[in-house]
Amino acid sequence: MTFPTYFEAFDAKQMLEEYPVGDAFTARYTAMSRDELHALQNERFLKLMKRGWEIPFYQRLWGAKGIEAADIKSLEDITKLPVYDKTDLMASIADHPPYGDFGGLGGPDRAPTIFHTTSGTTGRPQALLFGPKGREITNLLVGRMYRWQGVSPSDVVQSVYGHGMINGGHYIREAVTHFTNSIFLSAGTGIETRSINQVGLMADFNVSVLVGFIDYIRKLAEVAEAEGLLDKINIKMICGHLGTEDRASVEKAWGGAKAYDWYGVGDTGSIAGEGPERDGLYVWEDAQYLELLDVDSGAAVGAGETGDMVVTCLFKDDIAPCIRFNTHDITHELTGANQTGMVFKRIAGFKGRSDNMVKLRGINVFPHAIGALIENRADLTGEYVCNLTRDGAGRDDMCVTLESRGGTDAAQLSHMLRQGLGVEVTVKLVGVGDTAAATQIDVRQKPIRLIDERGL
Repeated sequence: MTFPTYFEAFDAKQMLEEYPVGDAFTARYTAMSRDELHALQNERFLKLMKRGWEIPFYQRLWGAKGIEAADIKSLEDITKLPVYDKTDLMASIADHPPYGDFGGLGGPDRAPTIFHTTSGTTGRPQALLFGPKGREITNLLVGRMYRWQGVSPSDVVQSVYGHGMINGGHYIREAVTHFTNSIFLSAGTGIETRSINQVGLMADFNVSVLVGFIDYIRKLAEVAEAEGLLDKINIKMICGHLGTEDRASVEKAWGGAKAYDWYGVGDTGSIAGEGPERDGLYVWEDAQYLELLDVDSGAAVGAGETGDMVVTCLFKDDIAPCIRFNTHDITHELTGANQTGMVFKRIAGFKGRSDNMVKLRGINVFPHAIGALIENRADLTGEYVCNLTRDGAGRDDMCVTLESRGGTDAAQLSHMLRQGLGVEVTVKLVGVGDTAAATQIDVRQKPIRLIDERGL
C-alpha cells in the first residue's frame, strides 16, 4: 500500500520560511506593519476556509446558518460564521463515533494522524486530532516562544506536563526537542514521577528551566526544600500558566528564577505568550486569529474589555481545522505600544472561564481570581479549593478552604476576599497539604478549584 510517511506529508523547510523561529522570528515581526500582517492573515484564512468547506462538521454548522462558500470573501467576513465550542465537538463525536466528523481524516492513503485527548478538566475528555503540518506548527509556536523568552541550547528543561492520552506533555516535548536544542526531561505529573523523584532529577541533571502548570511547580519547591535539595538546584527560568496569580511567589520559591506566562488550549496549541520583557502576552497572529467576544451577546468587545477568547488557527488546514472555536476562557486586550517592537497585539492572559463562572447572590465570581488575592502572603501556601452549596431556602454559599502555615486571621482573610470578589464567602483554614485530596494537585495537570455541590 502506498501512503506518505510523516515527514513526506509536509514541507519542513517551507514551514520554517512561513513560521520563522529564533532571530528570523523577531526580525520579521518587528519589521512588519499591521497592514502587512493583516494581508498575511487574510491569505492564510482563505486557504483555511477552502479546507473547512471540505469538512462535514463545518458543512453542517455553516449550512444551518444559510452560509455559502461565496459569502466568505475575506477575513472581514469571519463574523458571519457561527462560533462553536467543546459541546459541539462532543456532539459530533456522539453522532459520529469515535472521532467525530470534524477531522477530515480521509481514506487509507491519508497522511499520518496524531491523536490525543484533553485532560477532561471541564468534563469528559475530548478527542484531539492533528496532521503532520498542523502538529509541527503547533510545536513550533511553543518552541519559538521558549527561545524568545530565553531558553538556549545550554539549558536542561524539565517538564511536569502530563503524558498518557493527554496532549500537553507530548507536544511540549516535541516543541523543546524539535525547536530549542535543549536537553529535555519528561518528568510528567506527580503520579508519573513522584514529587521526591522530580526534585532529585533536577539536582542530578542540572535542570535550569521548569515548564508546566504553576500550581505544581510551586509545590515542587516546597518538596525540594523539605528534601534538602533546594540549594543544589539552580532554576533560572519557569514557563507555565500564571493566569490570575502573581508570579512573585513562585519566583521566590525557586530562588529568584524568572517566571513567564503563556496561554493555549488543546485544540489550538499556543495562542499567546510573554516576550522577554514580560509585559502582556503576545498573540501569535501569524498563526492564530483571536477574537474577544462578549460572554452574553457574542459581539466583539471594546479595547480593554473582558471577553471570551474565540480562536481560529490559520495554520491548521490539514486535519481538524479550527475556525472560530470558543475556548470560554476570558481575557482582555492590552493597549499601547510594547517594548519589543513586535507587531503582534497583546492580551492580559487567562482571567478565568466563562463556563466556570459562579453567580453568587447576583455577583459573577471566578474561582481562579482567588489565587491572585492570596498570592504573596507568607502565612498561606497559595493552595485553595471552593465548595459551592445551596441551602433549603435556595441561597447559594461558597466556602473557600485555604492552606495556612499558621498565624492566619480568618476574619481578616474573609474581609479581604469579600473586597476582592465583591461578595461574602466563608473561609475555612486547613494545614499545609490538606487541600491536595480535593484539588488532586498531585495527579492532575490542572488542579480542581471549584466543587459544585448544589446538585443542579
